[in-house]
Order: sequence, then structure tokens, then C-alpha cells
Amino acid sequence: MIDHVSVGVRDLERAARFYEPTLAALGLSRLVTRPATIGFGKAYPEFWINLRATMAQVPHGSGTHICLRAKTTAEVDAFHAAALASGGLSDGPPGLRPHDRVRYYAAFVLDPDGNRIEAVTFPSE
Repeated sequence: MIDHVSVGVRDLERAARFYEPTLAALGLSRLVTRPATIGFGKAYPEFWINLRATMAQVPHGSGTHICLRAKTTAEVDAFHAAALASGGLSDGPPGLRPHDRVRYYAAFVLDPDGNRIEAVTFPSE
């Protein structure tokens, strides 16, 4: 249903230093680099960071987040660890999150601009 997503960042190079290792944990790499945007993906750019030098820090209570699919719980763990090592903040450590209809394993991070990014997988056991 969704072809690609993008987030605004105040410093493109700082954001690239955060997103390259964080997204690599999920198998995405930098595919496109332009003066004010960078696209990450597997076969084509699915996740973009766009320079918005004058934007304010994204408020934590904005309610917006982007969730990326991981293949395994190990990928979720690696995503979270890479994000923290690259200047991000934890907004929910890796773990099982059982709910009424679905059981999933996820981690939430905040990038240096406050964008909330999640990695999720649905383990069978």
C-alpha cells in the first residue's frame, strides 16, 4: 500500500551517520544521494531523509512514527543497538509486545531530530 516514506532532518550528514548503520541492521542501504535528500532501500529507495534545516525538533508527543519490518528478533535487536550507538535514543527497548490479536517483537528509537522509528517482527513462538 505504501511505496515509500520520508522524514525531515535538520542536518543531512548527521542524519546519514545515524540512519546508515541503523537501517543496515534491517538490510537497507544508501541507494541515492542528492544535495538535500538521501534514499535508503533494498532494491529501490523506500525510506528517505530530507533536509529541512529550519525545522524544529519533532515533539515527542507528535504521535507520528514509522515502523519498518524486520525478518527476525535479532534484526530488531541490532536495529536498536545501532540506533543507540549512532546518536539515537531508545523510546522502547527490544521486546515481546503481546496484544489481544497479535504477538509481536519490536523496538522504538528516536533519531537525532526526534523522529520515532520502530522495527518490528512477528515471531511464531
